[in-house]
Amino acid sequence: MQKNNNKQAVNPRVAAARILQSVIYNGESLSTALSDNDSPMVSDLCYGSLRWHEPLSALISILMSKSLKKKDKDVECLIRVGLYQIIYQKTPDHAAVGETVSALKGLKKPWAKNLVNAVLRNFLRGQVKLQKEMLAEEPAKYAFPQWLIDRIRKAWPDNWEEILEQSNLRSPMTLRVNLNHQTRDAYLQQLNDAEIAAEPLEGVSTAVKLTKPQNVKDLPGFSEGSSSVQDGAAQLAGILLDCKEGMQVLDACAAPGGKTGHILESAEKLKVIAIDNSETRMKRVSENLERLNLKANLVVADALDTEAYAKDILFDRILLDAPCSATGVIRRRPDIKVLRRNSDIAELQKLQAAMLQALWEKLKPGGLFLYATCSILPEENEDQIRSFLDNNADAEIVVIDSSESLGKQIFPGDNSMDGFYYAKIQKTNNSN
Repeated sequence: MQKNNNKQAVNPRVAAARILQSVIYNGESLSTALSDNDSPMVSDLCYGSLRWHEPLSALISILMSKSLKKKDKDVECLIRVGLYQIIYQKTPDHAAVGETVSALKGLKKPWAKNLVNAVLRNFLRGQVKLQKEMLAEEPAKYAFPQWLIDRIRKAWPDNWEEILEQSNLRSPMTLRVNLNHQTRDAYLQQLNDAEIAAEPLEGVSTAVKLTKPQNVKDLPGFSEGSSSVQDGAAQLAGILLDCKEGMQVLDACAAPGGKTGHILESAEKLKVIAIDNSETRMKRVSENLERLNLKANLVVADALDTEAYAKDILFDRILLDAPCSATGVIRRRPDIKVLRRNSDIAELQKLQAAMLQALWEKLKPGGLFLYATCSILPEENEDQIRSFLDNNADAEIVVIDSSESLGKQIFPGDNSMDGFYYAKIQKTNNSN
């Protein structure tokens, strides 16, 4: 899908419909489909429509007797936007209907006016009954695909409903304070002076949670590197890695660079190699480090090809932020519900296991390896680490949380954080 980069304002509903079509029917990620030029309203319509994709899909199948052709799915996505505004944004009925129908002009599909008008008005006439009917099946009730509901319920029988509920909430904006610039308390005072309400995040020494999201341009010292936008759970990586002055560190799968920056802030004179297999994403790492005035050796490479970036090098610390299902960050990336497939999990497990093994060979004896995912599925987390420990006699788990023997699982919403998993492994001299 072509991004809109011209200066002429595009109707937000038109832009949202096109972006949703690109995500739902063409498999493009929301972060890629959204342009920097898209307004906050476009962003909100897209995020909201994807967050509530399952109930909206159920409702559309009730309201529309037959599906539209693939080339007209932008019209269906426009209907999604209209229904999202009426149900979840509480937009006044007449405005939602009128503006949605008017947006067809921008889609160049005036023939669909009667259809869109009829669908939205039919919903308004019977919305109490229709919403009850809409929520009859589990995917619509929990706003999650059935396969993922089943996996989460099986993995976490005691709190699966809470996990789903938390995953449907909007995530807070959390900052990582650069402790080389000032203390967290001093930065909280700067935020207070700028009339930005914030509080420290318990258990994460660098984290500050904002009461309301802010434009980064309004954050004190942001352009000079005083803080970075990073979820509290992700900030634990730089803390758990426990880098010491002068160490050789590998940051695998580094983009967009939040953890790379944190590693470099955590100790003096670190020799950091940061790798990612995407040149586009690596540019983000470079931009983030430039703002923080930090330097690392950035290499575009496949993590499995260790000879390409670490020939004759052994590391004191390795962070593997492994490719995963991203099921812990759905509140931040609701398109995961649409893009991820059940069959993806087994493929991801294979890749994670291969990466763990390849990178393990590059760790010095006595060194620490931190395995991280933004997943809540045991197959990618505890099960993965259990298997790795069984196959590597020189691998010894380092307890992070006394209540968990194999790593630390954070659920969405725990202490206002995203869902994340960490396992800290030390390399011993025992290779038998």
